[in-house]
Amino acid sequence: QVQLVESGGGLVQAGGSLRLSCTTSGLTFSRYSINWFRQAPGKEREFVAGISWSATSTRYGDSVKGRFSISRDNVKNTVYLQMNSLGSEDTAVYYCAAKATPLSGIDPTPNRMNYWGQGTQVTVSS
Repeated sequence: QVQLVESGGGLVQAGGSLRLSCTTSGLTFSRYSINWFRQAPGKEREFVAGISWSATSTRYGDSVKGRFSISRDNVKNTVYLQMNSLGSEDTAVYYCAAKATPLSGIDPTPNRMNYWGQGTQVTVSS
């Protein structure tokens, strides 16, 4: 059974930082690109960041470029999302998702993901 479990969310003041983790089980981790999405109330799910299976490629949504950084540890089957300079606009539920990817591409399309986590809430207070 494939599981993706997010952790690290919480309440932080504007300007602060958080690091989210996505730990997977039940899949061959090194064969999947891993993406982070977020969804705020009343809004569509938004691509945040993605990393290829080999970690040679990363991609970021325009709203987080320069503030967020994605990385992965293929030994721990975990992907990290370091979030800095957080603002109220970053408040959302953050989800990680896995997509089987034979190449080093990153697909930011939510409905093309193979597996999803349950999400973790990030709340930024101003």
